[in-house]
Amino acid sequence: MTAADAAAPADPFRFFGPAVLRTRRLGPSMLRITFGGPGLDGFAAGGRDQSLPLFLPHPGQPEPVVPVDNEGNWFAAWRALPADVRAVMRSYTVRAQRRTGDAPGATEIDIDFALHEDGGPACRWAASAVPGDRLKALGPAVEDNTGVRFRPPGDTDWVLIWADETALPAAAAALEWLPAGMNARVWLEIPHAEDRQALTTAASARITWLVREDGAPAAVDAVRAAELPAGTPYVWIAGEASQVRAVRRHLVRERGFDRRRVTFVGYWRRGLSEEQLREEAARPSPDTSGPRDTSDPSPATSSPSGD
Repeated sequence: MTAADAAAPADPFRFFGPAVLRTRRLGPSMLRITFGGPGLDGFAAGGRDQSLPLFLPHPGQPEPVVPVDNEGNWFAAWRALPADVRAVMRSYTVRAQRRTGDAPGATEIDIDFALHEDGGPACRWAASAVPGDRLKALGPAVEDNTGVRFRPPGDTDWVLIWADETALPAAAAALEWLPAGMNARVWLEIPHAEDRQALTTAASARITWLVREDGAPAAVDAVRAAELPAGTPYVWIAGEASQVRAVRRHLVRERGFDRRRVTFVGYWRRGLSEEQLREEAARPSPDTSGPRDTSDPSPATSSPSGD
């Protein structure tokens, strides 16, 4: 090995094989699953909105089917498998990571699953998960990785956050990460009042819960009605794609925010599954000469779907 090889950074993402340790219901719409075991050794989440693809088995399969060669290549072989054989891929946020000791298998991570009555395969898998169940995750091996999108610039005076229940785990983790005294205006949309969570932050955060069953206003209307702080903002908005677009347009076009200081992620789109979203992304765009590249569903280009 040369000195240059020794100094080269490790592959930031690789496959892990965590097992379910325990589950806990956080409210009507959210289930926390804690994963651990030797299959998580080397996992290194970057906090905040750290995302990663999870690969889930179909009913009756003992484990998810993801063919990975010796060089770590997998996507083409996985995509070539029949849909009812290849593992179901969904992207989620790492809510928290803990070390419980120095021995192998001493890493735990929490992933919060948003549950819906008409939810897809991830919802069904999570709702029936028991200790010992296994999945695969294409996760971070270094903390500073492209799966972390929440990155306020150094000159940020205050932060604006909007998230629905699918992005609530990411928003909660970002609030925990914010420095003491940072001014933050936060809107969190949830289906039921019982879905509220006790959030921890050292920031000076004003948090508004928008409860849909109580007739809460649409995201853009709630933000439009607010008097926002002075100073240089940083914005992070994530959740259902049409709401995310509406809030971003309001902030950029009506409020005059610098679009470069707005991080926005459509975690899901009403009426479409993640497979349908990927197929749509692969079609030729009207303003391009060919399809967009979707061959790398790494955390940098995937969005936690919550279903």
